[in-house]
Amino acid sequence: MGFLLRLISKNSLFFFFMVLQVIALVLVFTRNSMQQSWIAGQTTAFNSTVSGIVDEGTDYLKLKQINERLLDQNKALLQELYGNQNAGAARLKAVKDTTGSAQSYRILDGAIVYNSINRQDNYFTINRGRLHGVRPKMGVIAPKGIAGIVVNTTDHYALVQSVLSTNKIKINAALKNSEYFGTLSWRGEDSRIMHLQDVPKYVPLQVGDTVVTDGKSAIFPQGVLIGTVAGYKVDRKTGFWDISVELSETMGNLNKVFVVENLKKIEVAKIQDTLKAQMSRDD
Repeated sequence: MGFLLRLISKNSLFFFFMVLQVIALVLVFTRNSMQQSWIAGQTTAFNSTVSGIVDEGTDYLKLKQINERLLDQNKALLQELYGNQNAGAARLKAVKDTTGSAQSYRILDGAIVYNSINRQDNYFTINRGRLHGVRPKMGVIAPKGIAGIVVNTTDHYALVQSVLSTNKIKINAALKNSEYFGTLSWRGEDSRIMHLQDVPKYVPLQVGDTVVTDGKSAIFPQGVLIGTVAGYKVDRKTGFWDISVELSETMGNLNKVFVVENLKKIEVAKIQDTLKAQMSRDD
């Protein structure tokens, strides 16, 4: 305390000067409208800056919750589109396709833990496995389109062969407008482009036409988005269209995916086996 008093005593003139300066500033800003407007503007700007920083920080902290909510909404929409699962039951609402047959699917969400797009045959791993009901030959779709097919599983993980695989994976696809279908494959050139073949050359085409899954396999439901027509030409060897399809999903930026289980896959397989048996007898 004595030290403080001695300090004030030795610097009394300085402290007196500072007090006078404070009084002068108070008088200037309280009795002059121009200075009042300036200080009000500066205060508002400061408050706005601080508020903006706080809001950005709050929004960033909420991103995880927002992403999880969007994932749940996507899963619910997919489930509603391809099969609405009843609470506590495995029975799904049937969705009629263009042939009149019923499609019933169960949707399981998952996250990618590893991905590749720079090889001739690409794979990614998801954090869902046998214990979650995932099995080989199940389709995997992303929020914007198809992604791949499950090839192997462990208890907690599944290995998925990406659609970006040459000569190893072929997708039944169709032009949405005309409903003509063909075989979709990747040629190992551009991770954004696949090729649709076996579509007759008399089928009218336009750049921008939508390409979807045709539902004729037991892997993907009918109508899942694949991409749009980016270009086309006649294949001289086959006489059919060679259609370049720009994928709607960016395969190198995948994060969340959905595994699709066809609940009637076994039944479909059984009826197809009867055809093979019939053909064997005919031979």
